[in-house]
Amino acid sequence: MTPIEGFSKLSKEDKIRWIAQSISPEHSTEYEAELISYFHPQPEVQKLYDEFSENTITNFYIPFGIAPNVLINGELYAVPMAIEESSVVAAASKSAKFWLSRGGFKAEVISTKKIGQIHFLWKGDYHKLYCVFDELREELLGNAASITKNMTARGGGVLDVELVDARHLIQDYYQLKITFDTCDSMGANFINSCLENFAQSFKAWLLGKEMFTSEEKDVNVVLCILSNYTPECLVRAWVECPITELGQIEDQSAEQFAQKFKTAIEIAKKDIYRATTHNKGIFNGIDAVVIATGNDFRAIEACGHTYAARSGQYRSLSDCSIENGHFKFWLDIPIAVGTVGGLTGLHPLAKRSLELLRRPSAEQLMKIIAVTGLAQNFGAIKSLVTTGIQKGHMKMHLLNILRHFSATEKEVAQAIEHFKTNVVSFTAVRELIEKIRVDYDSLV
Repeated sequence: MTPIEGFSKLSKEDKIRWIAQSISPEHSTEYEAELISYFHPQPEVQKLYDEFSENTITNFYIPFGIAPNVLINGELYAVPMAIEESSVVAAASKSAKFWLSRGGFKAEVISTKKIGQIHFLWKGDYHKLYCVFDELREELLGNAASITKNMTARGGGVLDVELVDARHLIQDYYQLKITFDTCDSMGANFINSCLENFAQSFKAWLLGKEMFTSEEKDVNVVLCILSNYTPECLVRAWVECPITELGQIEDQSAEQFAQKFKTAIEIAKKDIYRATTHNKGIFNGIDAVVIATGNDFRAIEACGHTYAARSGQYRSLSDCSIENGHFKFWLDIPIAVGTVGGLTGLHPLAKRSLELLRRPSAEQLMKIIAVTGLAQNFGAIKSLVTTGIQKGHMKMHLLNILRHFSATEKEVAQAIEHFKTNVVSFTAVRELIEKIRVDYDSLV
């Protein structure tokens, strides 16, 4: 492949043609046709998809599934999940069914605060600025009123402005740390607009204050940006019941299962290798709902992993307790999402997902997402401490392996029947397919 100038200025058709000829010159026509086959059949919808990103040439599909019977605070949900990994939707659904007869899931939003920061370098007298900071705060809020008035009218807006002395980290380094409530929107654009306005107001205010020297009036604003670490935008989800109500699970008594489950969580709290995989499983559930509802899974992942390391060591995001014969399993996690604005109102399936969830508020969606992460985690740990993860996962993965070997419908049917009583593995599937084909050839 050779470098190309002006790729972004090419038409979509020319982009596809260049890609096809660069990757597969001998089969460029077929390559083009395959890319075009993934276009949405409605041109206006395809145009919408194209405008979500840049240099788009086609669409990349992932499955959109449903986890039914998710009971949260007494309300039943069918939760949309967009994910390609085998067994995730099945595990969440199975956990939902398990807890449906045991009181379901509970969830509560603890806080919804979000953070924006103005990072600046300043050689002035900190104490002088600190003494008049209340005046500066009022100046900033007043000048940004035109930006914040609609959000304030909805019950949100700017909650606080704080001066942070960070000179112990970098010479002359300070922050203005601003706390926001963005109601039902994720609020990234709102927060960043406020921050840039604050920065300009801060510079102008310093220039007009006679108490500061000419050097003190010179402030170097380095960055104005929201933080995706939102430890005060926090939601808790949990399940609980008397141990006896857990019932016999596989070959384990309720007490044996509960103790082994709790030990598995303790391991994930102490060992970072296990904690990483443990939390990845939680995000299998969380990300699937976040994507399905048009929210930013990357921001939520980054925040969640940072929160998992807030003690100085990366740990499990979920926890478990057994007290007086009572089993409790819970998850505390920061989740900043929106149900208005952004892709939530533009992406057709994101809109359908929110309709399926009965048009939740941002707080309600936080609860649903956290519960799905907890359900996924419960299902994974339940499998790990009983039958092992591969029994269920690999059976769900069986069809993918069969497709790898281009199995016919008849071969698929034989393989499914065979692996009802045999362990699934890539090697085992390959050997079975080879045997079926040898047997067939000998008969022909």
